[in-house]
Amino acid sequence: MKDNLIKSIEFLPVNISASNWSQNTCIVKVTDNAGRYGIGEADGSPSVIAAFADCETEHKWLSNLTESLIGRDPIEFDANWDLMYETTRWIGMRGFGMFAISGIDMALYDLAGKQHNLPAYKLLGGEFRDKITPYFTLYPDCASDSEPEVALKSYESLLKKARDKKVKAVKICIMQDAKMTKQQVVDYLKECRKMLGNDIDMMCDFLYRFTDWQECRWILDRIKDVDLFFAEAMLPHDDLEGHRKLSEAVSTRICGAEMATTRFECEQWLKYSGVSIIQPDYNRSGGLTELRRIMHMAEQYNVQVSPHQWKTGITAAACRHLHIANKFTTYVEYLHPDFYDGSLRKNLTTNEAPIIDGCLEKPEAPGLGIDINREFYKEITGKEF
Repeated sequence: MKDNLIKSIEFLPVNISASNWSQNTCIVKVTDNAGRYGIGEADGSPSVIAAFADCETEHKWLSNLTESLIGRDPIEFDANWDLMYETTRWIGMRGFGMFAISGIDMALYDLAGKQHNLPAYKLLGGEFRDKITPYFTLYPDCASDSEPEVALKSYESLLKKARDKKVKAVKICIMQDAKMTKQQVVDYLKECRKMLGNDIDMMCDFLYRFTDWQECRWILDRIKDVDLFFAEAMLPHDDLEGHRKLSEAVSTRICGAEMATTRFECEQWLKYSGVSIIQPDYNRSGGLTELRRIMHMAEQYNVQVSPHQWKTGITAAACRHLHIANKFTTYVEYLHPDFYDGSLRKNLTTNEAPIIDGCLEKPEAPGLGIDINREFYKEITGKEF
């Protein structure tokens, strides 16, 4: 029996309340015959993800996901991914099946890196940059329907901290349930730019506020002096034609595809939406293997890939490695505990990367370079890790 082969795969739901923007997760733990393990995480309802992974085998295209990889070599990333995809084809090609595959795939890079004493970025294709340059996502700790003045007040301390830490870029948002006119949106963004200053790139997540691309154009035409690096989620996610019309009508980069799963859906965005940046999620799109495939495909369309990243320190670690191996993308989204007061993000993992002159250092520890904070895990789950 070879020590490096996969012995077990576990899905471990973690549920914890957050002050805003909940971060419940489902940890994936893949263990080899020598007792070494890798960790990843899947998006979606933790209990549903765990139940999907425990689905009984019925036929060739509906088989137990975890059993399919037992006895296989973790480093065979493409072969393992394709096997998981085929094994769950009947119910898992999208949705929860793909979320579960994403978590397993992430854990395989952590495990294979530990087995071969290599940081995960070397397994993703190698080093294209010597540090991570994030845009830090800054969402204010206030109600989703807060008036613009309330949200702006919450942003004062966040944007000051961003300046103090010398960050290169930040992303703000328009509160998704706030009732605002188009002019109020314009004024809001101008005020955010004023507070941030002109030396830091600013992005905005509009959280799918509009349905008419002409309304979006009207706003972007009136904030050219704000100089948004990109405008995210202005239109409904599946409105590729609207994205195309908007992208052709404005000079601001338009981005999207945060909910797209697999390279097959991302290919539709690359071909038909006209966006400058796509944002498939680490925990939804198929994991690091599929993101690597998406990045290679996006190069042919001159489109940057900056994956959506809103989870725990596990995904943050995966983000650091992928960005080192990502040749063409300027910034990568990063949810840092310095800017987000969520206990799960702050405490679930070890070895959080500090912000140094607005950047994060290249990771060099084997695998993802992190581990589970066992004391915290036991505190919130009542179980040993």
